[in-house]
Amino acid sequence: MLQYCSIVYTSNQFLFLLQSQEIFMPYQPDDFKHVKYLWEDHVADNLDPIENLIYRSNILGDDLSITNTGGGNTSAKLIEKDPITGKEVEVLWVKGSGGDLRTSVKENFASLYQEKLNSLNDVYQSFPDKGYKLTGEDRMVSMFPHCVFNLNPRASSIDTPLHFMINEKHVDHMHSNSVIAVATCKDQLELTETIWGGKLAYMPWIRPGWEAALMVKDTYESNKGIAGILMGQHGHISWADTSKACYEMSLEIAEKAARYIEEHDKGELTFGGPKCNSLTENERTSLLREFLPVARGLISTEKKFIATVQSDETILRFVNSIDAPRLAEMGTSCPDHFLRTKIKPLYVEFDPQKDDAKALIENFKNGLQGYQEDYAAYYNACKREGSPAMRDPSPTVVLIPGIGMIAWGKNKSESRVTAEFYNCAIEVMRGAEAISEYQGLPAQEAFDIEYWALEEAKLQRMPNEKPLARDVVVVIGAGDGIGKATAHRVAKEGAHVVCADLKLENAERTAKELTDIYGQGIGVAGTGISACGPAIALQVDITKRETVEALFTQVLLAYGGLDKVIVTAGVFIAEGTDLVKNDQIFDVSFGVNVKGGYVVGTTAQKIWEAQGLQGSLVLTTSVNAAVSKKGSLAYDTSKAAANHLVRELAVTLSPLVNVNALAPATVVQGSNMFPRERVISSLTKYDITHDESESTEELRNKLAQFYAQRTLTKQPITPDDQAEAAYLLVSGQLSKTTGQVISVDGGLHEAFLR
Repeated sequence: MLQYCSIVYTSNQFLFLLQSQEIFMPYQPDDFKHVKYLWEDHVADNLDPIENLIYRSNILGDDLSITNTGGGNTSAKLIEKDPITGKEVEVLWVKGSGGDLRTSVKENFASLYQEKLNSLNDVYQSFPDKGYKLTGEDRMVSMFPHCVFNLNPRASSIDTPLHFMINEKHVDHMHSNSVIAVATCKDQLELTETIWGGKLAYMPWIRPGWEAALMVKDTYESNKGIAGILMGQHGHISWADTSKACYEMSLEIAEKAARYIEEHDKGELTFGGPKCNSLTENERTSLLREFLPVARGLISTEKKFIATVQSDETILRFVNSIDAPRLAEMGTSCPDHFLRTKIKPLYVEFDPQKDDAKALIENFKNGLQGYQEDYAAYYNACKREGSPAMRDPSPTVVLIPGIGMIAWGKNKSESRVTAEFYNCAIEVMRGAEAISEYQGLPAQEAFDIEYWALEEAKLQRMPNEKPLARDVVVVIGAGDGIGKATAHRVAKEGAHVVCADLKLENAERTAKELTDIYGQGIGVAGTGISACGPAIALQVDITKRETVEALFTQVLLAYGGLDKVIVTAGVFIAEGTDLVKNDQIFDVSFGVNVKGGYVVGTTAQKIWEAQGLQGSLVLTTSVNAAVSKKGSLAYDTSKAAANHLVRELAVTLSPLVNVNALAPATVVQGSNMFPRERVISSLTKYDITHDESESTEELRNKLAQFYAQRTLTKQPITPDDQAEAAYLLVSGQLSKTTGQVISVDGGLHEAFLR
């Protein structure tokens, strides 16, 4: 159980003078063994000062042992020309709020007049409510916009004062795993002296803000010759007069700590040694297939969550260990960590050698209830007057012996960042336990970060989530035509899209298109397919249940659950005079167009029922199902059967799942049902002027225009038209519509309901 307590600090408590005279010998590039030395003079020397800062930031962020995704900040004090006076002025360029060092570009950096920043402390000292955690301290953030250089719109970070209060030109504030490990030990002051020999001063934990910056400034000015400061429970800050020297100092600080930890590493006895063995990959997959949808349903009490599964050796060593329950209960330490991981994870009691999926689910349910009760107790014990209302009490990190870690977030990128942060927390605990004894941040201090007014304001400023932002949408037939258009349409609304197709290369092409548009996200954690971004490609043959089950298993491992399934896959084969061959065409047509929808719907049903969350299934039929004509007996009758399958599945899957269909007509553009040969055949059949030297798209357009004239709207029907209908059916806007077939045909009166 977490201990609820508060800590109050005053200025004078933060100065610890380290008098050791041990020489801090600089490392050469080849000396670094635990961090990556990535600086290249031939690159850096050809950059302007701002580009050089960005370069330094990117290569620091590229090493996740140096700082975590979205964490840490860098700065440079540069001479710029004032846009009004034309005079040279000193400008602080510092990573702005919400940026990520690894992926930062110039737009992620705030720029502020150094002279104006230097005068801000006079403003702060004039506040009657100044002081640690008082409103005056928080109000200083609103002063930063008054110091902005050249109308730069990037919001300044809460850590901005750490950078402008240091005189050196270049400053780094990093969250290195090895350094935080030292900063979380019970004897962190003594270890600071031992490891860095007086080149790092020390100050214990203080919440980031103006008072923390003043303590850094006092420590910096009172300890001449230091290279940086160890910030208890937090990380370190260091500086230099050149960008390269600043970069190398950040690396050296982390390298020294990492070497000291490795010298004391406990090997097989890390985390007390193993308590149980890991499951095989097949055993783990089998358990997760049953567990993940149940867990997602139980955790998604207020809003749905997306999962990332991590089961590598590092995670398994921790969750399988004797000390894992004790350390997990103590919670994380670095404030950057628990903003996403919460104050602690949920450790599920589970014996992988004896217990089955049913036992895992039952233990998780009990553990979840206890976690939620504990979180409510934490909130009630620590809340202050004016604290924001309690947030979702469910865990964002779940640890399971033999299986690994499951992290949860509002989207895939956030869940991967959450997993990454707990990876860092494990490394921090490993290091701290190797050299001393790990201690978590006191609950009150954690609460005052988690429910900080500034953090709440940041949450309130975030843009509204898109309609499908928390949904996992499987589009079967996504390789081309209507399926490809549908994948793009739901991705536009924020969905996590599984592009499935019989031809994997086509599905991969669509998934790449989506990733190129929307990005991979900033998180870097996840094992196997769970290391994915918001779009993946998978192969499936919907006539074979085993391949559909394999598809959905991969979907669960990737995202933790399933919300919408849209089937656009279908087959059209024209009959001829050979009756034996026509029999085969009937088998294929009914297999794909009818049985396929049944197999997909009933396989997904088990997942939807395990989750207990509202789902949607959309099948693609055809207006041909209602219009009799010659030459497409197998196709038309199979689509008529598919129409009734929609109604049957709507009854079968109710009330949890809405089942509907869209019925296209003559969608020629980009359709695999209209290959060049069929288009030419149709143009010839309808006596439409054409030349076989024309491109396939030109020929398709002619045929599409011909078909359009047969409709009431006189407009060609495109894949995008069908995609819009598919999106409407899964958007929630028609949540009380099920068992219906919506025609998207431009107005074919022959297909009117009769």
